[in-house]
Amino acid sequence: MNASEGGLTAYRARLDAAMERAGAWPEDSPWLREAVAAVPRDLFAPDRLWRWDGQAYAPLDRAGDPRGWAEEVYGGIHAAAITQLTGGRPSSSLSAPAVVADMLDSLRLEPGQRVWDIGTGQGWTTALAAHRASPGAVVSTEVDEALAAFARGRLAAAGVDADVLVADATTSGPPGGRPVDRIHATYAVDALPHSWVEAVRPGGRIVYPWGQLGHVALTVAPDGTATGWVQGLAQFMSDRHAPPQAGTAPAAYAAVRGDNDPDTHTAVDRDLAPLDSDWHLKFAIRVAVPDAVLLTGRDQDGANAWVHDGVSSWASFAARGDGSATLFQGGPRRIGDEVLAAWARWEELGRPDLYDFGITVTAHGQWAWLHEPDGPRWPIRQPAPARS
Repeated sequence: MNASEGGLTAYRARLDAAMERAGAWPEDSPWLREAVAAVPRDLFAPDRLWRWDGQAYAPLDRAGDPRGWAEEVYGGIHAAAITQLTGGRPSSSLSAPAVVADMLDSLRLEPGQRVWDIGTGQGWTTALAAHRASPGAVVSTEVDEALAAFARGRLAAAGVDADVLVADATTSGPPGGRPVDRIHATYAVDALPHSWVEAVRPGGRIVYPWGQLGHVALTVAPDGTATGWVQGLAQFMSDRHAPPQAGTAPAAYAAVRGDNDPDTHTAVDRDLAPLDSDWHLKFAIRVAVPDAVLLTGRDQDGANAWVHDGVSSWASFAARGDGSATLFQGGPRRIGDEVLAAWARWEELGRPDLYDFGITVTAHGQWAWLHEPDGPRWPIRQPAPARS
């Protein structure tokens, strides 16, 4: 197969079949399968993509390697395609098809509803939402002028009636100042701007990626609060206001640690395997220590882990080959100890699933909770003032 129209048709069919085999087409939103067929993701892929070669992101051009380009666009139902680098780090992508379908299913979008699509990127999710809503009902905002222009061109070429505006959604209100029925965000935010809640009519929904892991669907109440459940796992590009060290790549950990030696080292009587394999544990740590970025890997001694806070504190867990580990820590915080405390608390709470968690947002604060809004809760740090 190649990147000709005939070859792309085959790739599209392969994605459709893979989604079906995995049960990734949402039963409650059959329109999504129709939308993906009507506006396939390759229509929104730029001619240059970026592929990790083990050391850095290397360009992958459609003209020079059409088959490799198509393989990258359709790398799998859980694979994103990197479409832009900024400072050597990914800053935009075509999101993984399974996650896109899950998030749009969580939106519970109905024809005629007005949608504010935040973070246009290449315009693919904008096109999918517009396929469900009526013409002109979807308005998307994108902070990057070049991306906005690209998306406009691709949407027009695909015959999609949706507006793309250049704006920073963290500092601006809804497009046109009119309330919307749905907000769909495509970049990760740690604390939801309350202005987004104010932009949605009572009974409307907000679906967004929550920080480094997970996506959430909130329903807006008449009193201006919003609450809802975690819907699944997702890892999206961060808000452009996030610090450059806040990424999940090994280079981000190296940037925080620098050349610093550890301040402490202690023995840990735990097998680190769950940190590497149990996503429910990883999510619980994400709830309790929201700024902890966790990386894992394996060697002959077992599972190892590296943690940083995106600023100045770091920790590494080195497996010792006997089911225990050594914890090295540096910086003003003991972030490794925080991770261990969160792990112990998760066990005390009965090892809940990530789907047992939810979030509430009010004008005065927001928090994650377990089982019910009045259950155990963890505060969510409010965002810093937007950069001017």
